[in-house]
Amino acid sequence: MKIIDFRFRPNTKEILDGIRNSSMFKASCEASGFEKRVAQTLPEVVASLDRRGVELAVVTGRDCETTYGFPANNNSVLEFCRAYPNKFLGFWGIDPHKGMAAVREIVHVVKELGMRGIATDPYLAHIPPCDARYYPIYSKCCELGIPVFITTAPPPQVPRAIMDYIDPRHVDIVARDFPELVLIMSHGGYPFVNEAIFACARNKNVYMDLSEYEHAPMAESYVHALNTLIGDKVIFASAHPFVEQEEAIQTYMNLKISDEVREKVMYRTAAKILGLDVQSMAAPATAGWNPQMPLPFQPFSPAR
Repeated sequence: MKIIDFRFRPNTKEILDGIRNSSMFKASCEASGFEKRVAQTLPEVVASLDRRGVELAVVTGRDCETTYGFPANNNSVLEFCRAYPNKFLGFWGIDPHKGMAAVREIVHVVKELGMRGIATDPYLAHIPPCDARYYPIYSKCCELGIPVFITTAPPPQVPRAIMDYIDPRHVDIVARDFPELVLIMSHGGYPFVNEAIFACARNKNVYMDLSEYEHAPMAESYVHALNTLIGDKVIFASAHPFVEQEEAIQTYMNLKISDEVREKVMYRTAAKILGLDVQSMAAPATAGWNPQMPLPFQPFSPAR
C-alpha cells in the first residue's frame, strides 16, 4: 500500500536535539522518554521511508518565536525539501503575531521556495485559530490555493498552553468564514473527539489526522466515524519522531476499518489535498525543477 505521511520530521541529530531542548517541549520530552529516540542521517531516514512504502512525507515547520522566544525551525524544513524534493513536501510554520510580515513571508515561501502549505500552532500562539490575527494569513492562503495545517491537542507539560485554544469549534468558525480554504486539524482535535468529528463531517473543507491519539480514551469514536461518516476526511500522519513511523503505520494496518477507507486514509485523501494525480497515484513530474522554485501542482479546492 502506498503511503503519504502528513506529519513527519526526520529524526536527525539536529532535529532530536532541537525538540529536547526547546522551551515548549523540554519538560514533555523528559517525562515521555524522548531521549531514547535514535538519530539517523538524512539518507538513512529516506531509506527507511522507502522501505516502509512511504512515497511522500509532509514536513511541518513551527514558528512560536513571539510567545516562547524559540527560533523557528523552518530552515530545516527547507533543507530537507531541497535535499530530497521527491520525498519531502514542506509546510512553513507561521507566527500570527508577526502581522503583515507573516503574510509577506507566506508569499515568499510559496512562490519562491516551493512550500506546499502553511502550519500553525494556536496553542503555542496562545490564541484560538479563529482569532482575527490569523485572518490575513487565511486570506493569503486562499489566494495562493494552499492548505493550512492547524496543530491541536497540546501535549502535557507545555508551559502556558491551554486546551481551549485548540477546540475544533474554533476551526468550525474558520471553515465558515473561509469555505475555499482547506483546513487540516492535526492530532484529531483531541480531547474534543466528537467536536472534531462533526467539524469534519459538516464542513467540506475540514480534514484531520489522528496522530498520537489512535489508542487514546474515546478513540473508538474516531474508528466508528471513519467507517460511517468521515472515511474521506482523515489522513495518515505518524507524528514521527514523537511516535516511531513504523509503529504508526502498523496501527493503521490493524485498525478495524474497511480496506477502501484504509486506502483513503493512507494515501488517496492526502493526494487529493496536495493536488497530486490521484488516478495514477503519482506525484507531479519534477524533471528540471529548480529547488528555488515551487513544485508544479494543481491546488485542491473543496469547492471543486
